[in-house]
Amino acid sequence: MDEVGRGCWFGPVFAAAVALPPGAAGPLGAAGLTDSKALSPRRREQLVPLITQLASGWALGQASAAEIDRHGIRLATEWAMVRSLQRLSAALGGEPQLVLVDGILPLRCWPGPQRCLVRGDSHSPAIAAASVIAKVARDALITRLAERYPGYGLERHAGYGTALHRRALEQLGPTPLHRRSFLRRVLPAENPG
Repeated sequence: MDEVGRGCWFGPVFAAAVALPPGAAGPLGAAGLTDSKALSPRRREQLVPLITQLASGWALGQASAAEIDRHGIRLATEWAMVRSLQRLSAALGGEPQLVLVDGILPLRCWPGPQRCLVRGDSHSPAIAAASVIAKVARDALITRLAERYPGYGLERHAGYGTALHRRALEQLGPTPLHRRSFLRRVLPAENPG
């Protein structure tokens, strides 16, 4: 499993869980599957149908900007991951035997066996597949939300902190989907949102 959007100023954090059967790694590797950050948006979108076709199961979870502000990014990220694992477990008819988590932080609220893998999206086809699924799903949501909240350039930076995003926040103020706790470091103290 992997997450995307952890460092964004806007929108939810997404997580995806993907279960791959043993024979899936070869075709996915041949198709160019790797860490989603190393792939172009077009390539990620092209990989999604192959991933979903070859996977034994896959699922998404998310945690909202309000949850991030209320409980902190680590706990919100864990909730997004657990939500995706719960959906995956339902799709598989039972919990996965082992959860591979990208990074160094274990899921404190997942009772089953797990292993953290640093740079897991470069070492595990299942984690790489999860990173692609999560990235494509979150980017699609942010693109739709860019139409609801024009002027922020969300379709260009997906809610991450950029100079364009900072200027838009200074001019327009934050939307209801901005992470207020993140903006304290971005906006002047007299206008934290």
